[in-house]
Amino acid sequence: PVHIIELMTELSASNKKIKTTGKSVILVTGGTGLVGKAIEDYVNSSPTNPDETWIFLGSKDGDIRRRDDTEALFTKYKPTHVIHLAAKVGGLFANMNQKVEFYRENVLINDNIMECCRIYNVNTLVSFMSTCIFPDKTSYPIDETMLHNGPPHPSNEGYAIAKRLIDTLSRAYAEEYGCNFTSIIPTNIYGPHDNFSIANGHVIPGLIHKCYLA
Repeated sequence: PVHIIELMTELSASNKKIKTTGKSVILVTGGTGLVGKAIEDYVNSSPTNPDETWIFLGSKDGDIRRRDDTEALFTKYKPTHVIHLAAKVGGLFANMNQKVEFYRENVLINDNIMECCRIYNVNTLVSFMSTCIFPDKTSYPIDETMLHNGPPHPSNEGYAIAKRLIDTLSRAYAEEYGCNFTSIIPTNIYGPHDNFSIANGHVIPGLIHKCYLA
């Protein structure tokens, strides 16, 4: 369900734009979540590259809503590449009831990661967005060129707008500072290490949990 090979291909393609020497340190934010654990499993099952060091961060390693915590992590690990997965996430009801928190916390997280990638001269940043960022009123099939063609569904607009800004800022950092930032929009991902809570999880893991209980 998680297309990790496609993500690795994107990272490799982005990396080719910049000539690098020496060892690579790939920092994965949200490394203990659904996608982070899938990437870790993929890395651990693939042939070892002695020139690569992978760091999978979780919330216990630092609060990346805080700039000082984020800078401490970049100072400690000195990443050459970053895969940015970390976010405040939740199901439908959580998004409806905490729009301010979903907006503010995700904006803080994304701003800290992107600015630290610039300050610490990270070669490549790949950030994850979400399918809920697409316009509520749109035509199908949809693609990334339609991302900003209208407001998202009001039920999760706080989270969606914060995630949309990843696309805006990635382009802005490239234009102003020459940063090699890109983003990916995953679709309906689920699998091991997902949140299977019926109350707070997403649709597919929630349905899997209901089927299990039945």
